[in-house]
Amino acid sequence: MDERMMEAAQTGDINLLYELILNDPYVLQRIDDVPFFHTPLHVAASAGHIEFMMEMINLKPSFARKLNQAGFSPLHLALQNNRTQGVLQLLKFDNGLVRLKGREGFTPLHHVIQTGDVDLLIKFLKVCPNAIEDVTVRNETVFHLAVKSDMFEAFQVLVGWLIRSRHESAQRWENELLSWADIDGNTVLHIAAIRNRPRVVKVLLGHLRRDQINAKNLEGLTALDIQSQYPWNERQADSIIDMLCKAGGLSASSPSLPNTSFTSIYIKSLKDKMSWHQKWGTRAGRGMKCMPHEMRNTFLVVTVLIITTTFEASLNPPNKPDDSSSMKYQVSLSQDQPPLNSHTFWHKSDFNTAPIPSPSAMNVSKKDDGTSKYSLFWFYNTFTFWAALFLTTILLPSHLFSSLILLILLSFGMSFINLLKVSSWSWEHSYEFSKNSAHILFVVPSYCNVGFSTLLASLLRLQLMFHVSRWVTSTNPKFSIFIVIFYIGFLFILCPV
Repeated sequence: MDERMMEAAQTGDINLLYELILNDPYVLQRIDDVPFFHTPLHVAASAGHIEFMMEMINLKPSFARKLNQAGFSPLHLALQNNRTQGVLQLLKFDNGLVRLKGREGFTPLHHVIQTGDVDLLIKFLKVCPNAIEDVTVRNETVFHLAVKSDMFEAFQVLVGWLIRSRHESAQRWENELLSWADIDGNTVLHIAAIRNRPRVVKVLLGHLRRDQINAKNLEGLTALDIQSQYPWNERQADSIIDMLCKAGGLSASSPSLPNTSFTSIYIKSLKDKMSWHQKWGTRAGRGMKCMPHEMRNTFLVVTVLIITTTFEASLNPPNKPDDSSSMKYQVSLSQDQPPLNSHTFWHKSDFNTAPIPSPSAMNVSKKDDGTSKYSLFWFYNTFTFWAALFLTTILLPSHLFSSLILLILLSFGMSFINLLKVSSWSWEHSYEFSKNSAHILFVVPSYCNVGFSTLLASLLRLQLMFHVSRWVTSTNPKFSIFIVIFYIGFLFILCPV
């Protein structure tokens, strides 16, 4: 780089910069053409000249992501020289710079972890939460680096942020990162045991499953083996060993520790023949994976509209057949009877003994035709309602929140069942089904309601059972008995179905 350009960057002289550009318009372009170069932006970031730094970014934005010959970006150099304001200005330009990997795969977030600057750590995680999953060339996570650098406060902040995060990938991060193995197979718990960090071990044991606590490194050692072999301070070593044993920690040579690895179990399952339900689940899963989100959202809108329409149709069913002949008979009959008042009561025996003229064959045919149409309406309306309801449950993503939606849909289905009973009660008790087919069509919706509601309740129970068991297993396997209690209690809740 030209000496005068270096001087302009070191002193932050913007006028000198434009003087050089005036003399040579391609001065910055030649620098940009070199793959790895110590640009004027690197110099300004190291010196903390914010105005010159931002002017350079405006002229050449690509300089912000360029690494110098030592493998560092301008943001790396600003952090190394404690230029906090310069760091914040660079993040305003591009918050993705937090994930920019430099020498040995270290990102700016990794550097902040090693220095223990919790203020910048929180700001980095706020502007770019995905940076927490970046690893170094040694496959080390931010948790590994925090323990290795003896930055317990930064480690606490990381764990606290992780378990409170509502990011869409937060659950996966919590399941994977705390038990992540580096290039030597050491998890964060292994590193804490090697470096004799009881406070770190205590925090980790509150978030690891038993199989993660007993994970082996490439040497075949668990965290308990490491603590037993290394000659640490007696009191601290015993403290860590006690915590590990209480949490279910085992030695690699213990007969209680399964010798079969997860990989071997998975390989064995691949050799076995697939059952019919596995084939069905695989095909359904492939169909859901191949469906774009836009298409799924469109289908959900359509099914919801169908559910709404069918329910609205149930609120306003078809009108009954014309009863004019029956009304005429009642009017003619009333001419020979005394006038009715509030003290006059008609008894069932009076109607049975009174001479009732037989309706014409045409009226009977009309009534039978209306009964058949009414039965067909409830048959098709009920089937369409439940079909749309089940399509909605299939289109919902696999999530605990989806189980709550299923519970609401089940309650909605129960209200539809009651609506069917109330709406059809007057029809069923006022008219006899002279046609057997009409009677069957009217009875079928009742059986459909019972069958579909029971199936939906079973699906809801299975989903809730799955999510609760996974949550309990991931937090503390000792509480697995509560899964059974919850399941039995939920069976009683859904007994009305």
